[in-house]
Amino acid sequence: MNIEGKTPKYHRILLKMSGEALMGEQSFGLDATTINRIAAEIGVLNRAGVEVAIVIGGGNLFRGAQLAALGMERVAADHMGMLATLMNALAVQDALEQLQIPARVMSALRVDEVCEPFIRRRAIRHLEKGRVVICAAGTGNPFFTTDSAASLRAIELEVDAMLKATKVDGIYSKDPKKYPDAEKYDTLTYQQALIENLQVMDATSIVMCRDNKMPLIVFDLTKHDEIIRAVFGEAVGTVIDS
Repeated sequence: MNIEGKTPKYHRILLKMSGEALMGEQSFGLDATTINRIAAEIGVLNRAGVEVAIVIGGGNLFRGAQLAALGMERVAADHMGMLATLMNALAVQDALEQLQIPARVMSALRVDEVCEPFIRRRAIRHLEKGRVVICAAGTGNPFFTTDSAASLRAIELEVDAMLKATKVDGIYSKDPKKYPDAEKYDTLTYQQALIENLQVMDATSIVMCRDNKMPLIVFDLTKHDEIIRAVFGEAVGTVIDS
């Protein structure tokens, strides 16, 4: 995508990616081609002066809630899920650095030999210096989703908008894969998303964004350059605002 002469709509963003977004067409693990493509698009934003923070899930490697449902103690299962997000974060950091894009993984769990701890002021300083900040290990607490972590980090880092990457081109009234008559929303309010139970994010995440007037763009990460189009203000996916 050619952005020459264009001005980004948002100066600082938080990108929320599920672990599944890194799988490509695989059923498990990491797909190098997909990760490199996403890193290249983030690089375009970085070089355009956009400050980018990322929160990554770990569902491509491990899901704590699923293991807990099979009998594993929930806290232990959630901690294992947090470590899966850290592995994904390190993979994205490596892909960015291969492209000469400075990046820092900051974890809510202390793993000092591998990455930095998440410290809000330090994270903001990294962003101001043009480094991509990759937030790992969720909130560092069990029973909270990475959606909740994304909302929390977006508010803490004072971003202009949060972008949630999915495999669908926005939010629909019902599952568009099952129901051909599903209606796509171009815009929504957070209250509408809660009342209609649209499963955008968990309720905690939605309420945090609503109460802090955080714009949210839900878009299809599998479409090339959609991240860039969203940041530069093109009509992409579904926009949720207060």
